[in-house]
Amino acid sequence: MKPLFREIERRFGITPRSATPLEGYEDRTYLLESARGRWVLKEHTARPGLGTRLDLEARMMEHFREGSGFAFPNQLRSGSGETHFMFDGKSYRILEYLEGAFMAESQQDGPLLESLGRLLGEMANLSASFGPVATSPEPSAWDLQHLGLSLPYIQEIADINLQSRVAYMVQQYEAEVTPKAYRLRRGLIHNDANDWNILVRDGRVTGLIDFGDACHSWLAADLAVGLTYALMAAEDPLQAAEAILRSYCSVFPLEELEADLLYYLIGGRLCMSLCQAAHAAKIRPDSGYITISQEPAQRLLGKWIRLGPQAASRAFRRAAGLEVTVSPTAEAYQERRSGLLSPSLSLSYDTPIVMERAAFQYMFAGDGTTYLDAYNNIIQVGHCHPEVVGRTRDALRKLNTNTRYHYDSLLDYAETLLGYFPPPLSRVFLVNSGSAATDLALRLARAFTGRQRVVALEHGYHGNTAAAIAVSPYKHRPGDKHPQTTICPMPKVFGSGWADDGTAGRQFSGPCLDRIRDEAEAPAAFIAEPIMGCGGQVPLPKGYLEAIYPAIRARGGLCISDEVQVGFGRLGNSFWGFQKYGVVPDLVILGKPMGNGHPLGAVVCTPEIADAFANGPEFFSSFGGNPVSCAAGKAVLDVIRHEGLQAHAAKTGNYLMEGLRSLGKLYPTLADVRGEGLFVGAELVDGEGNPATSLAARVKNALKEKRVLVGTDGPHDNVLKIKPPLPFDTGNCDELIEKLGAILAIQNNSK
Repeated sequence: MKPLFREIERRFGITPRSATPLEGYEDRTYLLESARGRWVLKEHTARPGLGTRLDLEARMMEHFREGSGFAFPNQLRSGSGETHFMFDGKSYRILEYLEGAFMAESQQDGPLLESLGRLLGEMANLSASFGPVATSPEPSAWDLQHLGLSLPYIQEIADINLQSRVAYMVQQYEAEVTPKAYRLRRGLIHNDANDWNILVRDGRVTGLIDFGDACHSWLAADLAVGLTYALMAAEDPLQAAEAILRSYCSVFPLEELEADLLYYLIGGRLCMSLCQAAHAAKIRPDSGYITISQEPAQRLLGKWIRLGPQAASRAFRRAAGLEVTVSPTAEAYQERRSGLLSPSLSLSYDTPIVMERAAFQYMFAGDGTTYLDAYNNIIQVGHCHPEVVGRTRDALRKLNTNTRYHYDSLLDYAETLLGYFPPPLSRVFLVNSGSAATDLALRLARAFTGRQRVVALEHGYHGNTAAAIAVSPYKHRPGDKHPQTTICPMPKVFGSGWADDGTAGRQFSGPCLDRIRDEAEAPAAFIAEPIMGCGGQVPLPKGYLEAIYPAIRARGGLCISDEVQVGFGRLGNSFWGFQKYGVVPDLVILGKPMGNGHPLGAVVCTPEIADAFANGPEFFSSFGGNPVSCAAGKAVLDVIRHEGLQAHAAKTGNYLMEGLRSLGKLYPTLADVRGEGLFVGAELVDGEGNPATSLAARVKNALKEKRVLVGTDGPHDNVLKIKPPLPFDTGNCDELIEKLGAILAIQNNSK
């Protein structure tokens, strides 16, 4: 570099002794040492508009130095007044070297956060007062206005689950920020107040370096950048954000819209950082600087999603001295609801929750409370999964019609869905719910066999239509008569005294086989869930279906597997519940998780059954198989496969059940833990082994107060049902087990 050193000496009167490379994203940076001190040498590849850009940065640094008590770099001018010069085809400039430690290496306590807030507030004032700036012809990939420039790199993020979380936050950003962005205040902002650019001395922020990402953008975006990197090191990000914002607003008051969008701006910056780091790592895999913030950004994004926008907005408004919006109370909702809806529609928990939003395995109440959802199995791949949201949104914008027309999504979905079934099951009818699917499956069976009688299991539930209720003893009231339903005892191993080694299966199937053989009217069908949900998460014993299915078929009946609760990979070791027992049904009922909350159901059957149904009146479902529903269903299948959620359910479910069983050894009231994958039941009994119904209710409500959602079910409502969205992870399991243990300890000590 000797020729360059001579040029620097000629222009600036500095005699460099060494130039040590410093890490950076694009242009090269060197620590220049001379007898006169240390300087920063910037090397830029020549490109159109570079000179104008460097002059703008020089003006901005001067404006910030003159208007603030914080330190900003001084750009040296040559003897002829130049701020940069060309040498050997590249442009160079020399900046003052500012002393101080980096914030990334400092203890981020109260005084530091307070001084950081003041720095960011002063920067906002200075940005707003800079004056008009010519629009750059090249949008910056680091400008939050142009977040879309980073989105092609989502696929380069190695962690599949992280890809989904980035895509989720980007969707939220686009929905909340983009339509309102024109109302945000603007100015020439620094745009890179990260913890390796912020200088600290004696525990307080003293200055800021590196104006290379400066752009004309939203003032709140500059604040969001500073907050993003500060919060990465915070154990409680919201508490740290409030401390910074209080100080910021003492210098530069925040507007209401800025406070409400700040959650999404921070989320957007996290996504931008993760996408750009993933892309840069592919180009320069040996650079530690490029990925230095990657792990902290991942952790903060996870915390940020769990925190939710309601809690953030309330906290930001408080810190800014703005009015905090108060959501209507549960009592207000109840008063309104009671005048509009039937009392037959129940609510969960003694004190119902006013829910406003959700993400993956978390739900957000209107008061800002985040709940861990261990309850809602309808949301199979996670609340508001971006792939499901994106595809249904796009489909609704393009076409929504019915099966009387040809369209790709119907056939693509049917083909993909049927690919998960063994060969005999190769025809599908698409409807709108599991109840509609049950109703149709019974019609198909009766049309094929010419019979009416159905064999069902005690405490089984298959839907809310009249036909479905008739075969759902769970919903039968005393005195109800359903003469065309034969009810067999629920084959529940726990409490039976029989082992699940084939013994329980033989003992329970015996009485049912007798009824099947002895009934004068041969059955049209046998219907059962592989694991009985409303019966209390009861797996069927080994050998049970293996005995029942042949007996039904021997009398000319069909076998129906109700997979509404357990299907689509939830059980982990098998995609469908019937596979757990080594049997193949004639008809399969699908619903609940099929569309991840979108109303979607189906019946899958053999070609012979489908053909027999075609001999009567046309079957038509107005909404069954519409393009939007098909888009939702296909997205669910693709996400399960792409994110490995079936294997995840197996691993996480085993971990959860082991933890619950360990808890049962401490508290015998937790008498049985059963299920498979992420479809788990935990049965509570009293000291005499009787169903502990009131205890189960207390535990469910106590968990809700600890911000964990579970349900109760079973004939005595004494079984905790745990069937979360599949993104539920081992950390969530630990939280559930810890909180359940604390509740059981209190209940145990209160006896």
